[in-house]
Amino acid sequence: MWLENISLLNFKNYEELNLSFSEQINCLVGENGSGKTNLLDAIYYLSLTKSAFSSTEAQNMRHEAPFFMVKGVFHKDQEKYGIQFSLQNGQKKQLKNSRIPYERLSEHIGLFPVVLITPDDTDIIKAGSEIRRKFYDGIISQIDSEYLDNLLRYNHTLKQRNSLLKQFAEQNYYDNDLLDSYSDQMLDTGERIYMYRKAFVDKFFPAFIRHYNNLSGQKEEVKITYQSDFEDVQFKKQFYKNYRKDMLAQRTIQGIHKDDYLFEINGFPVKKYGSQGQQKSFVISLKLSQFDIIKEEKKVKPILLLDDVFDKLDDFRIGKLSEMVAAQSFGQLFVTDARPERTYQIFEPIGAEKKVFTIHMGKVTHANKM
Repeated sequence: MWLENISLLNFKNYEELNLSFSEQINCLVGENGSGKTNLLDAIYYLSLTKSAFSSTEAQNMRHEAPFFMVKGVFHKDQEKYGIQFSLQNGQKKQLKNSRIPYERLSEHIGLFPVVLITPDDTDIIKAGSEIRRKFYDGIISQIDSEYLDNLLRYNHTLKQRNSLLKQFAEQNYYDNDLLDSYSDQMLDTGERIYMYRKAFVDKFFPAFIRHYNNLSGQKEEVKITYQSDFEDVQFKKQFYKNYRKDMLAQRTIQGIHKDDYLFEINGFPVKKYGSQGQQKSFVISLKLSQFDIIKEEKKVKPILLLDDVFDKLDDFRIGKLSEMVAAQSFGQLFVTDARPERTYQIFEPIGAEKKVFTIHMGKVTHANKM
């Protein structure tokens, strides 16, 4: 699978852009703020129907523009697929696959998988549990549409239940039967999500260990532990007993939305005790394992997006990644770098088709083969 071309209109800092890519390695070079990451985000958008960096759709629209559009042509299983997103102010975004609109955006997830690695990925370790859940949910959703459906259903029910709890507090009344109906749905869907997540971590960990040992030189013992309220066999009974606590908090204080993943190194939390190098190795190993699992489950190599990662890695880890690229471990690759000379130094010796795009202020000023 690979992305043949992309077209942008009013997407972030791009007024208009049309590019054709190499099937193998594509390097995006230029000064910081030129639009390299925005171009990666457009590719991410074509795959996952949303931005990796912007929380609202309005942030994806060029300043003062009334709409934006992202189009691309994917090759997969000897077929071509034209994917088009568009959004106009005040309207819902539209997604079409080969000119046929989707009824639900979730139907598109997993068809053209991508893996994105950025310097901010250390938030998976350092930030709260929501970021770690989002990371794992993103992987499982790309390989299992049923999981995604359950996750969407759970989040919708959770939102309704929390709204009901606030309504009880504001209007000073209580309906136990109505609250039970939402609780029943949440617990039923939550248990299915728990079983998915538990099984996935068991499958994910061997790939993670392999990559971490390669990047670190097998210097430490690392561990990933999935934590969930559902581990307690009495949790469902306890959930119903916690109604008073939920009422006081005006939100659902327990459930699958509170799950976490504990990352350890030599028996201690990576967040607190891991060195900068160990944390980098941990995060990159998480992402490379994501690549491997999707490749195994979908029988296709995801598109790999590397955003400014070489600026944050030491020579040893850069060398390890370069070895993987040279061994053709990946499929189509997109790399951003503010230092063109480093890009040439890393990729020129690799025997693969390479294109270099020089980007300046939302425009590609030069494109050539390496």
